[in-house]
Amino acid sequence: MHQILAYIQFVWHSKNEHGVHSPFVFDLVTKCFYDKKKYPAYLQLSAYRHQLLNNKETIEVTDFGAGSRVFKSNTRAINAIAQNAGISPKRAQLLFRLVQYCQPQSILEIGTSLGLATAALHLGNPKARITTLEGCPNTHTIAQSELQKWEPATRSIEFITTEFSGALSNLGTANTFDLIYFDGNHSKTATLAYFEQLLPTATNNSVWIFDDIHWSKGMEEAWENIKNHPEITVSIDTFQWGIVFFRKEQRMAKEHFTLRV
Repeated sequence: MHQILAYIQFVWHSKNEHGVHSPFVFDLVTKCFYDKKKYPAYLQLSAYRHQLLNNKETIEVTDFGAGSRVFKSNTRAINAIAQNAGISPKRAQLLFRLVQYCQPQSILEIGTSLGLATAALHLGNPKARITTLEGCPNTHTIAQSELQKWEPATRSIEFITTEFSGALSNLGTANTFDLIYFDGNHSKTATLAYFEQLLPTATNNSVWIFDDIHWSKGMEEAWENIKNHPEITVSIDTFQWGIVFFRKEQRMAKEHFTLRV
């Protein structure tokens, strides 16, 4: 019920490219969000999804996050996880386009799951350095194995099996990331903690993507805190995702957009 009400409010307030007066965001919307080209990468993403959907193996999942609204047991089939818990085909295509548009050289993914989003990140810029974190050892093993069967070049991706908070403390002091995809723990406390831990890794051109910002009242509160943070100068709510930018040239003209994608 919370998500239904949140979506009604989103539709009421959201706009398309005609309501965007920022040249930076207008270019992003028209050249990336609303790009209608049929990229060959879409077929590759579909092939990887079908590879997972054909895998009937079961694994025991360790869930450190906010839990599942679909699964009642931690023993789960690979194809069921891909069907119900992975990034949707439409969102995977948008993630591919965002990476292709922004061309980040260093990417961090928080929450690998079965690697559907990892595949989109890789295809968007095959030369990017990707670090992907997953708390569940069994899920991570499947993701790494299946991704490397699908695309041997993904052997260059760094897979780290870890509880997130400890790993992020180390990453936040020794790295910078051009793009971070947050899809690990959909709770207010964890999301804000990850945000603060990773702030030292942001550059002027960094883009951060937060999944499921309307998942719960707590996640909506986390999103409000993040978009109003002094370091954030541009934010976009697409309902499923919250996207933020650190562009210092817009610090005096902070902007927030609610856009239909």
